Amino acid sequence: MTARWLRLDQLPVSAHRRRCILENAEVICRVSARDSGKTLVDAGFGEVLVTLEKIQWLCSEGETHLRPERRSAGRVCFYKSARVEWHPRGVMGAIVPWNYPFHNILNPLTAALFAGNAIVIKVSEHASWSSLFYLRLIHACLAAAGAPTDLVQLVFGYGATGAALVSAVDKMIFVGSCTVGRLVMAQAAKTLTPVTLELGGKDPLVLLPGTDLNAVVPTALRAGFGASGQNCMGAERFFVHASLLSAFSAALTDVAKQMRQGPPLNSAANTGIDIGSLCLPGEAKRIDSIIQEAASNGAEVLVGGALPDPEVFGGGQFYPPTILLIPAALKIASKKWRLLTEEIFGPVITIIPFETDEELIEMANDCPFALGSNIFGSPIHIRRLGAHVQAGMLACNDFATCYMCQSLPMGGLKESGFGKFAGIEGLRDCCVAKAVVEDGLPFVRTVVPPPLRYPLPDNAFPFIRGLITFFYGHSLQAKALGVVRLLGALLQPTKSKSN
Repeated sequence: MTARWLRLDQLPVSAHRRRCILENAEVICRVSARDSGKTLVDAGFGEVLVTLEKIQWLCSEGETHLRPERRSAGRVCFYKSARVEWHPRGVMGAIVPWNYPFHNILNPLTAALFAGNAIVIKVSEHASWSSLFYLRLIHACLAAAGAPTDLVQLVFGYGATGAALVSAVDKMIFVGSCTVGRLVMAQAAKTLTPVTLELGGKDPLVLLPGTDLNAVVPTALRAGFGASGQNCMGAERFFVHASLLSAFSAALTDVAKQMRQGPPLNSAANTGIDIGSLCLPGEAKRIDSIIQEAASNGAEVLVGGALPDPEVFGGGQFYPPTILLIPAALKIASKKWRLLTEEIFGPVITIIPFETDEELIEMANDCPFALGSNIFGSPIHIRRLGAHVQAGMLACNDFATCYMCQSLPMGGLKESGFGKFAGIEGLRDCCVAKAVVEDGLPFVRTVVPPPLRYPLPDNAFPFIRGLITFFYGHSLQAKALGVVRLLGALLQPTKSKSN
């Protein structure tokens, strides 16, 4: 890191919302790489590019979706005007993971501030150093825009800090593991704090018959190995039609054998590295235990699948790009393996062959997670299958493009959590939706008809029955009957009941 980047008060910050990130993209990527172990290319994709796309969408379309929205007033209130207003919640809270230190802060921050809230974010203890650096940049941007810098606060700590934050905010967003997500939900229940949970995934990548392997192989490799596989939307289960199995496996294995792994910020001007390290201590051993369990039960390790020599990387937290193949004869037995039931969150691709659409759907849905999905093939075939795959997102003939389209909601099903924290739905969830009904015409007001005034007369129920029949009768004859009942009730001699 050069001296130029050590003084944040001299950063070229401007009122233009994207310019600060754009002009400091390299330092943002370098700081992320130093703290998370990802390469500069992976940081460029996951830290800077998607963040700029989010800001671009917010600035271009966000205001439109927060304006009061007209709604129909219905039949009974036909003379009224109805709308929904979006009001800031107040103070938002977020607990974010370590895998993308910059984007994981900016993602909830930009939406919360755009909607008129303040936000307090608990960052991972494994990304504290980079988060403090980014906070100084964020505060510099707020100051340049003339906004209070304390609109954004970061807090650090462990479980007690997270529990305190959940209890103190008006809306909570949590991104992380299922185990911690359940604790957040339990804590939120004590104060009835609304919560959105994104708890990871084990996304399928499907190759249907006739898929062009020359086009899909590079995408598949990035889907499995990008950021060392530490992506909630990373592809972990690769379902490949039997007709493509041999060629696809060979093509992936050939490239994986050539991939160069090492510290991303090396002495060779950050070149010559295709895949960096894992972030968390102990993750390499955890992943290796899952691989060894699968291999001992018959899975074929095509490349990788072993802890590297600790002397090679100076004892760093590395695991090599690994590809496994589950033979067709073992597909039933493999359902219970951790390889197919736990989120690996590492550079591991598992290839599973299939023959029929029915078999594919059963295997794809036989998983605790249901975040994203990616299917390659003919558009008609993809649409037919995609409708049956359990997932919150579907990328057709591509990988994870739902997240790049920032107008779309981000979220999943089952143990991947619930709620949305991106797109129109996520932006509006930073607000309280207030329903408003007012007079459509200033000279037309609601007047309680005499049969419905207290104390109720004898014709009260006949009148309300006629009113219901008139408004909701399924035919003109039924509506006419309603008119007859209304007139009959009005003309009926009545007297008010009293004790």
